Amino acid sequence: MPTPNQSRELRIIPVSLADEIRPVDSLAEKLLQAMQHPKPSLQAGDILIVKHKIVSKAEDQLVPLEKIKPSASSRAWAKRYNLDARVTEIALAESIRVVRRKRGVLITETRHGFVCANSGVDASNVDGGRNALLLPKDPDRSAAQLHRALKKRLNLSIPVIITDSFGRPWREGLTEVAIGVAGMKAMHDFRGDRDPHGYPLRVTIEAVADELACAAGLVCGKLARTPACIIRGFPYRPGRGRARDLIRPSSTDLFR
Repeated sequence: MPTPNQSRELRIIPVSLADEIRPVDSLAEKLLQAMQHPKPSLQAGDILIVKHKIVSKAEDQLVPLEKIKPSASSRAWAKRYNLDARVTEIALAESIRVVRRKRGVLITETRHGFVCANSGVDASNVDGGRNALLLPKDPDRSAAQLHRALKKRLNLSIPVIITDSFGRPWREGLTEVAIGVAGMKAMHDFRGDRDPHGYPLRVTIEAVADELACAAGLVCGKLARTPACIIRGFPYRPGRGRARDLIRPSSTDLFR
């Protein structure tokens, strides 16, 4: 494996699934089947990136929309902006704080600590609108379980990153972020190192799990039917990393 100071070439290898994931399925088995010969198989040094939707489906994080009875407030909000009041109701139930609610956009903080639209609740790319899909209850734990299952089957320590698409303040468009991490450090701390000119780095902490999630998003697009990929050639740092490490604490958050 190359060291962080060496030049490197990365490969992003798509992993397509033939069937929809169901709650009775073993996600590890489904992914390993998809990577059987002649398709790409996992190698030492690889990182597996997985979109959260197949994780949530495997964990039965589905909510039947027909069973949701939205409040008057949710119905009024949805009617005003041509939204589904049931999805709004679920998003509010999944939140611990409404950060912003304006012009049809609902930004919340989830119990995981994520700040995102609609608490990550989504009905697209699920089953045609019958169910809404929640985030995994504990994405770091989900990543750790998949990491352990792959290690048991392959005798390889393959880091796992679970991703979701988030919007960003002050920037248009969606990008991928890491919501679950196992088997690698989520950040690289370069404080104390020196740049090529000898200048000491004092504040540089690189969110590598998010960067890898973004790279994977170029292959695992919303309409690509490719819910996972292998990143090969990145010199990750093994360890007990978590996506939770990427959440800025309120004590250092200048916008809270």
